[in-house]
Amino acid sequence: MTSHKLNTFLEKNLTELKENGLYNEIDTLEGPNGSEITINGKTLINMSSNNYLGFANDSRLKEKANAATDKFGVGAGAVRTINGTQSIHEELEAKIADFKQTEASVAFQSGFNCNMGAISAVMNKKDAILSDELNHASIIDGCRLSGAKVIRVNHQDMDDLRAKAKEATESGQYEKVMYITDGVFSMDGDVANLPEIVKIAEEFDLITYVDDAHGSGVMGKGAGTVKHFGLQDKIDFQMGTLSKAVGVVGGYVAGTQNLIDWLKVRARPFLFSTSLTPGAAAACIEAIDIMSASTEEHDRLWENGRYLKEGLNKLGFNIGNSETPITPCIIGDEKLTQKFSKRLTEEGVYAKSIVFPTVPRGTGRVRNMPSAAHTKEQLDQVLATYKKVGLELNVI
Repeated sequence: MTSHKLNTFLEKNLTELKENGLYNEIDTLEGPNGSEITINGKTLINMSSNNYLGFANDSRLKEKANAATDKFGVGAGAVRTINGTQSIHEELEAKIADFKQTEASVAFQSGFNCNMGAISAVMNKKDAILSDELNHASIIDGCRLSGAKVIRVNHQDMDDLRAKAKEATESGQYEKVMYITDGVFSMDGDVANLPEIVKIAEEFDLITYVDDAHGSGVMGKGAGTVKHFGLQDKIDFQMGTLSKAVGVVGGYVAGTQNLIDWLKVRARPFLFSTSLTPGAAAACIEAIDIMSASTEEHDRLWENGRYLKEGLNKLGFNIGNSETPITPCIIGDEKLTQKFSKRLTEEGVYAKSIVFPTVPRGTGRVRNMPSAAHTKEQLDQVLATYKKVGLELNVI
């Protein structure tokens, strides 16, 4: 017999979420996650994927994944520190370090695991972490796990960062102080002011940590936000994911050899979870090789992003202050946002609603992620659908 108290808790809170338009229905894809997807037998133009460069179903990556699976097996068979490190994992880490222009890197099973493991491996209850208030949930959880004092910094507010850095470092209460920020903020598409952040970090001897999950493959001709600003030698932690622009799964931290050596003996997800599958590692290597050889996919991504932004802006949608291909249509009311997204799907465009707690209450939005794989014809159809639904629901 299941717990009565648990069932009461679940029923009450699930009902409340549904009544407030905050319950997220999970859709099941019946094929690959590309520029078009199939759900319940219906083909939809896909505007909700993080598959920025279209690599998730790229034949070149699939070929490398299959070959590595044939050679190394479907799984690594152990954690990295016992005998789960195969030559393909070390090849991937060397490739990442070269791409990010750092001394070394370490690969994790996911970007979330990176933040859970790397932050808590370096920071502890004797330390303080300054964290942008709109940082990703994995950063928030990693900071909590570390036990360090977490000090929220107003979003992209360099005056607030300077004041709180000064207060924290001059208080004498903390052994180390870190500042951590997304490189590209996933809900609004704005870019961290890394040049100013580095100046403040140098003034107050802050450890710098950039989560570049949405910048890797997108900024800096693919090498990320840190490379975009030419600050590879100024940022202590370059964290990124292998599941968005790279198109596969996993995450990484790139930095000095000493940092990576430390993470390999102290980051708990690395120590206690089986390593990436050989096929995934090989596919990631191929994606990085493609990005290193040509900016074709990167350039097409940005061209499509600009095209969609201009079209939505002309239609009168509130697309915020995005500086990247991430294109939110901010509607506000959660129930209206959910209804808007549902109508788009009914008209053949899959653009998922994003509501609290992913974004603050009252800032519900439909978040559009154009990719290198989208055609202009698809984007024109998206714009026509947005116009139809926007007028129907009085959003524009």
